[in-house]
Amino acid sequence: MIFVIDDDELMAECLANIVKNGTSEVMTFRNAIDAMNCIADGVLPDLIFLDVLLDGPDGFTLMNDLVSYPDTVRIPIVIVSSLDFANRDLSEYGVVGILSKETMTPEDIENYVNKHAK
Repeated sequence: MIFVIDDDELMAECLANIVKNGTSEVMTFRNAIDAMNCIADGVLPDLIFLDVLLDGPDGFTLMNDLVSYPDTVRIPIVIVSSLDFANRDLSEYGVVGILSKETMTPEDIENYVNKHAK
């Protein structure tokens, strides 16, 4: 199971379609609260594609929550953002990669799915 968390409906749909092409199950969320509620209900994703600029609690709040619990601390996260995260080490939050919304390709997304999703 892969989560796509992005408040931009078109971006979330595009990401989800690329992930589905790799035959992975995907759930999309428009905010961090809905994603955390799903996790609290026992759905643990193998990988999360996360926009950090979300309505309501932002992506950093979600990442802080995830590293606070032993069953979610190891979930790999790929940040998908228009912000520049160059020279920032976010590995302590489980971040395994950063994709720029302006330059990412379907192959970039598929590479993360192939490497990190079960």
